[in-house]
Amino acid sequence: MDSLKVALQYCFPQHGLSRLIGRFAAAEAGSVTTHAIQWFIKRYKVDMDEAANPDPGSYKTFNDFFTRALKEGARPIDDGAQSLVHPADGAVSQCGPINNGQIFQAKGHEYSATALLGGDEQLAEQFNHGSFATIYLSPTDYHRVHMPCDGVLRRMIYVPGKLFSVNPLTAQNVPGLFARNERVVCIFDTPVGPMAQILVGATIVASMETVWAGTITPPAGNQIFSWQYPVEGPTSVHLNKGDEMGRFKLGSTVILLFGQDAVSLADDLQAEAPTRMGQVMATANQADA
Repeated sequence: MDSLKVALQYCFPQHGLSRLIGRFAAAEAGSVTTHAIQWFIKRYKVDMDEAANPDPGSYKTFNDFFTRALKEGARPIDDGAQSLVHPADGAVSQCGPINNGQIFQAKGHEYSATALLGGDEQLAEQFNHGSFATIYLSPTDYHRVHMPCDGVLRRMIYVPGKLFSVNPLTAQNVPGLFARNERVVCIFDTPVGPMAQILVGATIVASMETVWAGTITPPAGNQIFSWQYPVEGPTSVHLNKGDEMGRFKLGSTVILLFGQDAVSLADDLQAEAPTRMGQVMATANQADA
């Protein structure tokens, strides 16, 4: 049955299905929207007590509900001077070193940092022999993505691709999954050096957006797009640890890349470990962090 589930993903129209669901998720469909939200809350045991707005009937669209804000203080941000925090609620898919430009996906599967970053070898070299963490957001999770540390946006890259599911079963069976799926790569200058924070699309992920550019996907065609940002001035993007940087309209995966000797991942950061936005993910190694 597991093999069939994976095989079917190669066959059905990934983008067509995802965009169709996206249209419904963005629609103000009244009672239909409310019933869909109520069903989702019950099916996935969503804790609405944490939501800034706990009333399912008050959300005009499913996207409004899915990207709901949390109550102030629901996710305290660790304020340690050397700490980096989890960017999202979810679970660790994998984490560890980037060895010779390769990132571990699952037993028997690796993919290259170059492919993940849209084929830019120079950019990938900045993270060679560094470390990575891949965090999977399940349907029940809070779906805003935050900054693990202070950062200044340097570059954003949209990379077109497939829309395979990114759940653990697919990660174990689809080679190069995260370097094949549609994704938005965000490169920041941080106190620990360059950091890549990558939002990976998936089946029925209708779109991804960032706080500085709004909705990034879905564009038309198969072209890679890249935007450069100034580090100073009125159009620069400065974000602090814990600030929101983006969100998924339906769930997916976040991948973080750090340079060599930049951080030490927390001892409890291991495959399948739950993550909670704001809690410690790593410690900075550099003195100026």
